[in-house]
Amino acid sequence: MKPDKLKLTYPVIVEGKYDKIRLESVIDADIFTTDGFGIFKNSEKAALFRALAEKTPLIILTDSDGGGTMIRSRIASLIPKKRQINLYIPEIYGKEKRKAHPSKAGTLGVEGIDTQTLRALFLPFSRDQISYRRGGITKSDLYSLGLSGGSNSSQLRSMLSLSLGLPSVISANAFLSAVNILFSREEFIRRAQDFISEQ
Repeated sequence: MKPDKLKLTYPVIVEGKYDKIRLESVIDADIFTTDGFGIFKNSEKAALFRALAEKTPLIILTDSDGGGTMIRSRIASLIPKKRQINLYIPEIYGKEKRKAHPSKAGTLGVEGIDTQTLRALFLPFSRDQISYRRGGITKSDLYSLGLSGGSNSSQLRSMLSLSLGLPSVISANAFLSAVNILFSREEFIRRAQDFISEQ
């Protein structure tokens, strides 16, 4: 028996219609698309996102490739930072069933991610959950762990990101935002220290 859809508190923004169709099988929420790179030239859609952000935080979920990163940055430029909830899919190599060839990056997009992973990603924002809270992880924590400010911090952060199910190409600020959604401070520091000790 399929699990019930997660009823979300906030609207979700994804890239395209196939991403929306995929999420509609997992979550019960208002889902909006950017029409891919259309967000760069569609002033009406940009205005819609701004208007939505005046009323509610918005969950942003794009692919983990270069194009997804550009689209996420464009959305981020349209709405206040405090209204953005950035979620990230893991970097999984493969090809969506409907496509003849893999993406340029060779990784699955939102539409190709399995149901269990998507449910886990959105669960903190379910109306039945009260677990969404910032983990309390700070930039100082990243610095003390060697994940920022060091000569190899970017590489180390990239490797840790992959081990945590995040994209490997992620800025320090985006990484901080993501881990604060996913982990408590204690859990993150423990996992980071364990990972670093194995390197």
